[in-house]
Amino acid sequence: MSYQLYYWDGLQGRGEFVRLALEEARADYVEVCRGSESAGLGIGAMMDVLGSKSEPHPPYAPPFLRDGDLLIPQTANILFYLGPKLGLAPRDEGLRYVANGLQLTVADMVTEVHDTHHPLATGLYYEDQKDAAKIRAHDFIDNRIPKFMRYFERVLKQNPDGDQHMVSGALTYVDLSMFQLIDGLHYAFPRAMKRFGEHYPRLAALHDAVAERPNLAAYLTSKRRLAYNETGIFRHYPELDKAAR
Repeated sequence: MSYQLYYWDGLQGRGEFVRLALEEARADYVEVCRGSESAGLGIGAMMDVLGSKSEPHPPYAPPFLRDGDLLIPQTANILFYLGPKLGLAPRDEGLRYVANGLQLTVADMVTEVHDTHHPLATGLYYEDQKDAAKIRAHDFIDNRIPKFMRYFERVLKQNPDGDQHMVSGALTYVDLSMFQLIDGLHYAFPRAMKRFGEHYPRLAALHDAVAERPNLAAYLTSKRRLAYNETGIFRHYPELDKAAR
């Protein structure tokens, strides 16, 4: 039976972190919101789950994944579940919690990326908070990107199994998520990220190595890979970008 991934159509968003794992493993999955309503899919199917009064444990928001009778919410939680099934988690059970902790740290940074263009309220349009967004984005570039990336670079450097992967000596979903985080930052803040490879060579090498993996390379050039746009998490507004200090 196919995995069913529920996420907004037209957006990479948080759902993309799950898609990358499914695509790397060549897993059988269905994008529910991209399907037709005649097949019981589409946006209406997702809204039915979100508003269900019969679902015993309804999710708060997408992404969420259905595997048979099991409904799993939250990106990091989904990846913690899928990782062992897809061969994208450390074999050592203890290291699986390390991987989950790293994924949650990625999620923390993704939230801060979102808040660069919506610093005051998610219910307001970007145009209603541009001045505050500029202040928030420039602080993010000057302070938050370096703080997070220095940490992630150190994790790679101190990995006992080598600096090619975030945890253990083999590819995990955390490596895929780091690719997506770095890739999204390059789109949103090209000036700030211009010298990224000089400051964080291990992370830059990890990003490039993931992009060259055959399954991922095929996905990234396919129609299944949605383009970045200004309705997602990683948005490029030139006025928010600047050269890093």
